[in-house]
Amino acid sequence: MSGTPREVSESYWRAEESRSVDAVLAHFHEDAVFHPVTGPLSGHAEIRTFYEGMGDTFPGLDVRIVHEVHSGDEAALEWEATLTDRRGKKYLIRGVNIVRVRGERFERVTAYFDPTQFPTPGADE
Repeated sequence: MSGTPREVSESYWRAEESRSVDAVLAHFHEDAVFHPVTGPLSGHAEIRTFYEGMGDTFPGLDVRIVHEVHSGDEAALEWEATLTDRRGKKYLIRGVNIVRVRGERFERVTAYFDPTQFPTPGADE
């Protein structure tokens, strides 16, 4: 894993696509802050809570960066993601992550996305 914000983010999204929470957490410093729309999470134990259920609900994930603005160890990365649920239904999600890296891992990630883009598990069953 290299150290630019985009390189760390690309590696992080490949880890997230693998659905390995441990691989995702390897991209965050132990004292990192992750701030999704649900509120800030500090450190690996809290950050883990965000990722644990996602792989069960949406076993398929594909993420790509569509735009980037960067300055030194910080970047704003606009992304598009396709989530695939257990029945194979696909959902397009868009957002922006503001990231700051220290070395080769995230120090801070703030994720902006519309949570209503995520389907409610079981709603279409």
